[in-house]
Amino acid sequence: MNKQELIAAVAEGADISKNDAGNAVQAMIDAIGGALKSGDDVKIAGFGNFSVASRAATTGRNPRTGEPVNIPASKSPKFKAGKALKDMVN
Repeated sequence: MNKQELIAAVAEGADISKNDAGNAVQAMIDAIGGALKSGDDVKIAGFGNFSVASRAATTGRNPRTGEPVNIPASKSPKFKAGKALKDMVN
C-alpha cells in the first residue's frame, strides 16, 4: 500500500473526502516527524512506538580502494510494532 492508497482507505473508512483524508494523513506524518525531530517518542496504543536511535561515528572501508572512510554519527527513526498490530498480522 502506498500513500495514495492509504489516503483512499482512510477516506472510505472514515466517510470523508479524499482531500480531507490526505490532509489528515499528512498532518499525522508531520506530527510524528516533528516529535521525533525534537527528541520525543511517539506511542500509539494498539499500533506501536516510534523513537529515534543514535548511531555512533564509525570508520568504514571504501570497497573499491580499501581506504578507510569516516562515517559520521547520525540519528535514525525506529518503529516497534505493538501487540495489537502483531496480533492483527498473525
